[in-house]
Amino acid sequence: MMRTRLEVVQGDITRERVDAIVNAANTALKRGGGVDGAIHRAAGPGLQVELDRIGGCPTGDCRLSSAHDVPVQALIHCVGPVWHGGNAGEAELLSACYRNAIALARRHGLDSLAFPAISTGVYGYPAEDAATVAVATVRAATTPPNGINEVRFVCFDSETTAIYQKLLELDVDS
Repeated sequence: MMRTRLEVVQGDITRERVDAIVNAANTALKRGGGVDGAIHRAAGPGLQVELDRIGGCPTGDCRLSSAHDVPVQALIHCVGPVWHGGNAGEAELLSACYRNAIALARRHGLDSLAFPAISTGVYGYPAEDAATVAVATVRAATTPPNGINEVRFVCFDSETTAIYQKLLELDVDS
């Protein structure tokens, strides 16, 4: 059984060559800023039309949409938690985002995913804490056999990239 390849890259998530890109969305599935805004700009106006038909999405869950003008098979919109200090169930909700995105990808035959650092932008989740949850959850959710060949963590800045690199290096021997 092949183990899922986990890697980290710094760059523009809309340029990743994977089956599905994960979007850090809001509960209304309305165009926002940061990663969400970049994905909406790359996808074009049809994405918002489709998301309006889908409706909304609760925190910790995700929804699948067409990719529109993004050169991937699908977009997965995850709603991460807003950081309230760490004692309001944030870790569980963030973990649910990653688990639910992987499960949705599996159900739709998508075997490579690119994740942003969900909830670390305007939602205020501390980058190191969020990365720790992300890596641990993805590792647990992709235990072979799982149908996911590759998960790429796509970071916007060098500081977040370094956090993920450190966590993935520590995880190699486990």
